[in-house]
Amino acid sequence: MAKDTPKEPKKEHAPKEHATKEQQKAKSKEQHQKFQATEAHKGPVVPMPKGYKVRMNDLYRNTVQPAMMKDLGLTSPMAVPKMTKIVINIGVSEAKENIQALDLAKEDLTLISGQAPQVRRAKKSISNFKLREGMPIAVRVTLRGTRMYEFFDRFVSVSVPRIRDFQGVDPKYFDGRGNLNMGLKEHHIFPEVNMEKSPKARGMNITFVTTAGDDAKGQALLQYMGMPFKKPEVKKPNAKP
Repeated sequence: MAKDTPKEPKKEHAPKEHATKEQQKAKSKEQHQKFQATEAHKGPVVPMPKGYKVRMNDLYRNTVQPAMMKDLGLTSPMAVPKMTKIVINIGVSEAKENIQALDLAKEDLTLISGQAPQVRRAKKSISNFKLREGMPIAVRVTLRGTRMYEFFDRFVSVSVPRIRDFQGVDPKYFDGRGNLNMGLKEHHIFPEVNMEKSPKARGMNITFVTTAGDDAKGQALLQYMGMPFKKPEVKKPNAKP
């Protein structure tokens, strides 16, 4: 009768499972990097080239900062007001019935800003407007850093002169904390928009957020950077008979 061979001790699988998890994380990270290198660069959103400098950023550092330090009596350039972000919002009311209108607005905003926008959904249900909670109704994008200065340069230099019957930006559009809110009736003022693909004019809201703290400093900052504000009306004295 043959002797029973001794049983081998059971192998612990915990280290193997741990190694498998690490391999899965490394594999998913590699796939994500490949996606960013290929798919993320397709379409209208193109990454900024290395070493790319925006002239509006240089204008702020070389001209606006010294001028505002002199006007406000500041000793440190860090205390000078600056623009922190630009928020662009387009409402798409017809998306309730035609979801393709939202896709078209999203594409237009991507071309205008150079950044993929975010879809905004309704927070409340309103029966009079046939609106349900969670329904997509708008697209929004927030620009910071280089893209912010680049968009501001294009907006002031190219888009604002294309506004119909433009008389200057009204200083009443400030919110009391140095932030400027502008409402535009037509998004066709941006040359990036294709009139054939997007024939319907869409309104949009643009908010220029600054660290000014009050309207006077905010207006001075944007005016130094090239924003054309409406000049105050000068009342003529009544002619004596």
